[in-house]
Amino acid sequence: MRHGSIPGTHGHVRPLTLLGDPVLRAACEDVTDFGPQLAALVEDMFATMYAAEGVGLAANQVGVGLRVFVYDCPDDDDVRHVGHMVNPRLVEADGVVLRGPEGCLSLPGLEAGTERYDHAIVEGCTVTGEPVTVHGTGWFARCLQHECDHLDGGVYADRLTGWRRRRLLRQVARASWSG
Repeated sequence: MRHGSIPGTHGHVRPLTLLGDPVLRAACEDVTDFGPQLAALVEDMFATMYAAEGVGLAANQVGVGLRVFVYDCPDDDDVRHVGHMVNPRLVEADGVVLRGPEGCLSLPGLEAGTERYDHAIVEGCTVTGEPVTVHGTGWFARCLQHECDHLDGGVYADRLTGWRRRRLLRQVARASWSG
């Protein structure tokens, strides 16, 4: 039996911020108000992530420049991880560097082989301000690193080099959503 509400069921789907919007390139601000507006933002972010069929979503991807992200992502052992982080900091990314397919809700329909560590630790807190530490391996570690990059004003395309980067930038330029 499940205790508590299912994330996103009380939220509203917000429009996604697409590559080219300045909010994606600015470092997000720390959350200082842990009130009902923050809880509503997290609910909206879950609803938006599920509607877009994503596994993670940062606040700046819905136009809010705060250090918050949500996730519902499996690891490589198919263990499902569901949660949120407020004021997260990537404190460790180590292990084996793997190149794997990576996409982003702010670059819809595109993906590229992106190098990430297979282990990550993120520290932050919950919507109520309780400290939390999340350990991720495999695909989930990739998700945690990806969302932390967003909050620092980055996108996965920034990690690409050479022909992978050139190919993705050509695809962005041709995308129907690209400005």
